[in-house]
Amino acid sequence: MTRPSLSQALIAEGLGTALLLAVIVGSGIMGWQLAGGNGAIALLANAVATGGALVALIHTFGPLSGAHFNPAVTLALAATRHFPWSRVPAYLVVQGVGAVLGVLLAHAMFDLSLWQMSATVRTGAGQWLSEALATLVLLTIILRALRSGTTGILPYAVPLAVMAGYWYTASTGFTNPAVTIARSLTDSFAGIRPLDVPGFILAQLAGLLAALILDRALRPTGSD
Repeated sequence: MTRPSLSQALIAEGLGTALLLAVIVGSGIMGWQLAGGNGAIALLANAVATGGALVALIHTFGPLSGAHFNPAVTLALAATRHFPWSRVPAYLVVQGVGAVLGVLLAHAMFDLSLWQMSATVRTGAGQWLSEALATLVLLTIILRALRSGTTGILPYAVPLAVMAGYWYTASTGFTNPAVTIARSLTDSFAGIRPLDVPGFILAQLAGLLAALILDRALRPTGSD
């Protein structure tokens, strides 16, 4: 199989991230509408739709870009020599742009105002701890699979971890800086107040650092 070019990888990464955000925001809007304001049912619909979409997106775009869809994943892979640092800036840009475009696409599908600012408050020690833990769990799953040669589980393990994060964390497990920024631009079920974005991102970076420390501690002696 011919190795994808950088431009092909970036198109796949940006498109995959955009579609992921369209699913996250769109399913949140639909779930909230159909549930008649029942938050538990809306969250369940949101989680299932996100997990299902991730399985499809990882299978579709994984061979082209690696299907990171997440700056924390890209940085973790680069820091552990599974991804070239030279590609990191471009990946971070297309992930950010793709995430914002995905939110706009969701708004367009539901005939909502394209540009919005969320009013949903998500802040506090419990929320930040949740983001750090969920990010640690997600990245550890990925890094351990790479270390053990069991990457075939990732198209299913990653979506399942994300779905679980919706429920076992107080923050609903964003685990993704690009997703966090983009979700501040929707005043819907999936939104987060812009003022709360920095706290979430700092917590996610703390989870990233913890995952790298854990990966090093669990690495076999003598490995690079």
